[in-house]
Amino acid sequence: MAEFPHQILPEDKTKQVVTELQQRLVDLIDLGLQLKQAHWCVVGNNFRTVHLQLDEILVDVRDGSDEVAERVSTLGMAPDGLAKTVADSAKLKSMNVAFASASDTIKTVAKLLDTTVQGLRSSIEVMGDLDPITEDLLIGISAGLEKHLWMVQAQEK
Repeated sequence: MAEFPHQILPEDKTKQVVTELQQRLVDLIDLGLQLKQAHWCVVGNNFRTVHLQLDEILVDVRDGSDEVAERVSTLGMAPDGLAKTVADSAKLKSMNVAFASASDTIKTVAKLLDTTVQGLRSSIEVMGDLDPITEDLLIGISAGLEKHLWMVQAQEK
């Protein structure tokens, strides 16, 4: 196995940071998969609007997961985004595999986004003392997802 050429953080901090990042990676990958499932199965009134909105959110989620994985690599560890790891470690509640109204889809997506954002915020708190670069990265990802959450929740009213 190839060795990473240098270490940015002390080993103990690296392990703590990567543990947090690995969970955020898993949750972002899971969120992305569930958003695509929702995208395929949304029906009814406002179908097109929600269908397109889900793809907009998905772009930011996939970008976020890529940034998190690349940060793990930057810190000298190998990120794990394999399907088995995601299935075994994801913290998000799985959505039903069925067609759902736009209204029900919005409610489901809001819950998924909220859980993901709460996980990011929890990791942001941990990063404050460990690694400000990773903290900043997670803040940026969270800000984008929080905006999507707001836009989704605004449709629930």
